[in-house]
Amino acid sequence: MRREKRDARMAEIEACAYRLFAETGFEGTSMLAIAKAAKASNETMYRWYGDKQGLFASMVRRNAADVGTALEAAARDQVPALDVLAEVAPALLGMLLGERAILLNRAAASDPSGELGRLLAESGRETVLPLISNVLEDAVAGGSLQPPPDGGLAPLFMRLLVGDQQVRRVIGVLPEPSTEEVARQASQAIAQLQRLCAP
Repeated sequence: MRREKRDARMAEIEACAYRLFAETGFEGTSMLAIAKAAKASNETMYRWYGDKQGLFASMVRRNAADVGTALEAAARDQVPALDVLAEVAPALLGMLLGERAILLNRAAASDPSGELGRLLAESGRETVLPLISNVLEDAVAGGSLQPPPDGGLAPLFMRLLVGDQQVRRVIGVLPEPSTEEVARQASQAIAQLQRLCAP
């Protein structure tokens, strides 16, 4: 199967997995149930993903991929660092507060082994945060920002951007924000960062 076709098929399978996770939770959803819902063979599921944890890791990677792709493209195009941040921050916040990320975080939070949390960090945060760090380091190098006196720029920016919103989404007390709300919050976070870290 060609890579594009396989990627499209995997996206379909993972969409079915999200739907089932929303209905019955991660623990209550079997690979067989996902295979049936996606009209895929059990053999294909295990060949492509290995096991349910492998499926989970693939879902995390795919969910974060658009943000990583946008950051890498902007870096190649040599866009000014703060312009990159302004372009990518709404996509990043929208992804982090979107239903898919919330379902993945709920699964990780309910896993007593901590394995899903490790996969979530490894395939999500630890993939995207270094890219954000690179953009912010470029902003420092270009004279647009200076590092805070304690801690790093990237963790500070993530606190300004996300705060406790993802946790509140996971526990069900905060609705998913609109595109307009996400854009406004991203703009505010960048403005706050510029005030706090003005050169």
